[in-house]
Amino acid sequence: MANEVVDHGRRRFLTATTAVVGGIGIVSAAVPFIKSWEPSARAKAAGAPVTQSLAKIEAGQMLTVSWRSLPVFVLNRTPAQLATLPMVDSRLVDPKSNGASSDQQPKYAQNEGRSIKPEWLVIVGICTHLGCVPDFVPEIKPEPFDPNWKGGFYCPCHKSRYDLAGRVFSGVPAPKNLQVPPYHFIDDSTIQIGVDPKEAG
Repeated sequence: MANEVVDHGRRRFLTATTAVVGGIGIVSAAVPFIKSWEPSARAKAAGAPVTQSLAKIEAGQMLTVSWRSLPVFVLNRTPAQLATLPMVDSRLVDPKSNGASSDQQPKYAQNEGRSIKPEWLVIVGICTHLGCVPDFVPEIKPEPFDPNWKGGFYCPCHKSRYDLAGRVFSGVPAPKNLQVPPYHFIDDSTIQIGVDPKEAG
């Protein structure tokens, strides 16, 4: 047995073949694993920007659009509704959206109307308290939940209230203003939700 001749060539061949087969096996297992990290077509579609025509939304009307499985309120505010915004400033937590709510809108919507164009409000319709969907209560008249109501959004779950710019009232459970999503105007009658103006340019 001690005099047996070792075939070094065959040993190298077997070692190399085993390494190649093992490498192929590792790559074959890794490719599906890495592919599983990629978002599905459905997930990509759910996160994609949404284009919405504004042509049929009359003054005073609101449309709800789904973006990333969230309800987005698109409201065409009337001049009378816009005139109520400064009237409620003293009753709001963060009327200028520069305090606790500064992260709730992009810089281009950090104004009294919280919008690019004054008449168009675009906000995520999710209460900042526990995630309920607030009701749109546009009438400027006394309501059971607020005798000085100037129109806005009322959350039926825990009675949080927001004005017609989505700014939260003081003394309610919700801590912040409603969120303004990224959006821009493609033209005078079309918006795209999910893309900032600078990215669209």
